[in-house]
Amino acid sequence: MGVEALFEPRSIAVIGASEKPGKIGYAVMKNLVEYGYEGKIYAVNVKGVEIKVGNRVFKSYKSILDVPDEVDMAVIVVPAKFVPQVVEQCGQKGVKVLPIISSGFGELGEEGKKVEEQIVETAHKYGMRILGPNIFGVVYTPKKINATFGPTDVLPGKLALVSQSGALGIALMGWTILEKVGLSALVSIGNKSDLDDADMLDYFENDDNTGAILIYMEGVKDGRKFMETAKRVSMKKPIIVIKAGRSERGAKAAASHTGSLAGSDKIYEAAFKQSGVLRAITIGEAFDWARTLSNLPEPAGENVVILTNGGGIGVMATDAAEEEGLHLYDNLEDLKVFANYMPPFGSYKNPVDLTGMAGAEGYEGAVKAALENPNMHAIAVLYCQTAVLDPRDLADIVIREYNASGRKKPLVVAIVGGIEAKEAIDRLNEEGIPAYPEPERAIKSLAALYRWSNWKNRQKKE
Repeated sequence: MGVEALFEPRSIAVIGASEKPGKIGYAVMKNLVEYGYEGKIYAVNVKGVEIKVGNRVFKSYKSILDVPDEVDMAVIVVPAKFVPQVVEQCGQKGVKVLPIISSGFGELGEEGKKVEEQIVETAHKYGMRILGPNIFGVVYTPKKINATFGPTDVLPGKLALVSQSGALGIALMGWTILEKVGLSALVSIGNKSDLDDADMLDYFENDDNTGAILIYMEGVKDGRKFMETAKRVSMKKPIIVIKAGRSERGAKAAASHTGSLAGSDKIYEAAFKQSGVLRAITIGEAFDWARTLSNLPEPAGENVVILTNGGGIGVMATDAAEEEGLHLYDNLEDLKVFANYMPPFGSYKNPVDLTGMAGAEGYEGAVKAALENPNMHAIAVLYCQTAVLDPRDLADIVIREYNASGRKKPLVVAIVGGIEAKEAIDRLNEEGIPAYPEPERAIKSLAALYRWSNWKNRQKKE
């Protein structure tokens, strides 16, 4: 109970709302308004000042108890010393969930931890749940909720992002906008005094708007609960975890940062493998995989086909495929169809080299043929920018053909080139077709999809 109110509140109060731009209490109000939240928004400010956001003016209530209507979610932005009293009032008011942005609790040591435990106890007495404290807020794009002090214009998509680090979470928010990664949700969980990663997995497991979940984690408090939940959810949706604190020194830093138990890395490694969690080492890798896992269907079989116009990137992709254990389809009878879309000196052996002369028609025919052949289960379309074909035109061809095919097979794209290549990659990613500036990244992302799918299939047999 309470978790639903985090993502589907009918009304939101900001306690500690401010009339001053530059203050967190103003930024949260502004983001709620500008992102288009359609429920009721209430400002609570002890001074009772008027708060102007764009062309809207909010009267503020001195206490949550003065708000005339029901409040589902209250975002708390008051200094730590006032938080216990505010939590008590929210309980009396019947609020369901409290994202607490304020910091100055468990991350500061024993004294703060006691206060943290006290507010959780108060919340539970009233049947409320707490997110945080020490967070930057929560975003849920299907309901147009941006209750954070991060960027406003988060792109809607199928990836739910959960971050234990606030600053990194805000930075990733900006990064997803730049890189055209669409999010269903973004949750900052900070100190995890009450709601934790496993609670988020519970919610996203049955959320139709979420296709994959990416977690930045420094440590878990209840390892067994997380692993059991992760194993169950992995059977439905892929989970990618960036687990920081791999080194001994890093683990100590993680412990002091959010007061979490970091624990031995080898234990995490083994537990992730067991529960189907894909562990990414870098942020870049995590998002590369997330693009593929949140947007593409599972492959129906192991046969991968690489289409390219450059021998070099074809070889690089082939090396990556072999390293990742992907199976390149080698039935020449089937592959012969590609001879129709290349000059006589091209090669239809996989990787299929359409040659540097490949233009729009060659790519269109080859992509269509690969999508239509039931023995080709996954496709990587590679392109080195040449004067023959504008990369943006290639992007349009791939979008058109992939949509026409009903998107039944996984398809990834890599385009190597200049500014037009970057525009083409953005265009594809905006359409939910994973595209990358390097062939290896496309192949490794496809391999992550296979790893998850293969784990799932093994579980079903056991």
